[in-house]
Amino acid sequence: MRRLSAALTASVLATAGLLTVTATAPPTPLEHTAVARPAAATDWSVAMVDSTTARYTPSTIGGWSYPVGLYLYGQYLTYQRTHDARYLSYLKSYVDRFVKSDGSMDQGFNSLDSMQAGRLLVILHRETGEDRYRKAAKKIRDRLDTFPRTSDGGFWHADTSSRAHQLWADGVYMVNPFLVEYGKEFGDSAYANDEAAKQLYVYGRHLQVSGGLLKHAYDESKTASWSDPGTGLAPEHWCRAVGWYSMAIVNVLDALPVNHVRRPQLMGILRDLAKGLEKYQDPATGRWFQVIDKGSRSDNWTETSCSSMFTYALSRGAQQGYLDAHYKSVAQRGYEGVLAKISLGSDGRTNLTDISIGTNVGDYAFYMARPRETNDFHGLGAFLIMNEQLRTQARNQPTQDEVSQS
Repeated sequence: MRRLSAALTASVLATAGLLTVTATAPPTPLEHTAVARPAAATDWSVAMVDSTTARYTPSTIGGWSYPVGLYLYGQYLTYQRTHDARYLSYLKSYVDRFVKSDGSMDQGFNSLDSMQAGRLLVILHRETGEDRYRKAAKKIRDRLDTFPRTSDGGFWHADTSSRAHQLWADGVYMVNPFLVEYGKEFGDSAYANDEAAKQLYVYGRHLQVSGGLLKHAYDESKTASWSDPGTGLAPEHWCRAVGWYSMAIVNVLDALPVNHVRRPQLMGILRDLAKGLEKYQDPATGRWFQVIDKGSRSDNWTETSCSSMFTYALSRGAQQGYLDAHYKSVAQRGYEGVLAKISLGSDGRTNLTDISIGTNVGDYAFYMARPRETNDFHGLGAFLIMNEQLRTQARNQPTQDEVSQS
């Protein structure tokens, strides 16, 4: 049975139509009382979604892109918990800007980045049953059949000369969570699970180094300006690149059958990565640094989006048994550290600070010079994913009374 009932579908479509009509109107004040409560009582996911949807309409939030797709995926998780139909109608209004009635889209899907928002297509098919979303999602699935790869089968970051032969840790999140969700929704899991697991393994084999952390990128041709002439690796462990990988590997493990042949390989990569993340977690804040392993440098700074990503991955990994249970406490320190970066402004809306803008591959100085933004979608989406996971974990923890009575 579709989760979205006929009555709710009608409500969503009506709301979506209203949002389209008022797309050019200025943002209206928030109506939810949650954002006006004291910080200790604030539902931060609801507050953030209400704040963001007040700041942007589905028409003004931006084009078809992975940062907006990431944010809206987080908004969908909040919808799943709250069942607030406005959150789903907003998502639908955004997607319907790009998907025509026959399922066609003006997208070539020539980069992995362009595929991330495909998760929203799978979601909307599951929620509404409309076939146009299946047709649109299939364009991404079919594009993978012709997408360029390294000699060992890893998808290039993009089908352009400037990204030829390159694997970026970012890329595994842009395509593989979509892929396993597509496979489950449309009966293509045999291919989707194998392909996603292979991609995580190939990328991990190239990017993971001693100590468990991943380099930002790898160039098989060893011709990129940033690549090491011997290894082809980028020089640094940029935090959000590693964050993308950490979330992706957990998502894919969640989808794989327990007897999948690559499961032990992926578990090994994740466990080594978790050790590295625990080692370099900032003891003072619980967060992680922009360049993960160089936190002792005075110009390095803790970055909010990657800290949310690591917190999510460690919490989910421990919850699912992929990681030792003690990583729950590592994740809790990360959670508290990220919560220190969110606040309510005088207008009652949320502000999330210290988020690195989108970033190319570079050296240490390059990453240090990246602007630090407030309410950048990279950070908002990662925060929502983290917050919904940690709220769930907190609800599943026994109370102190239950512990004392056991």
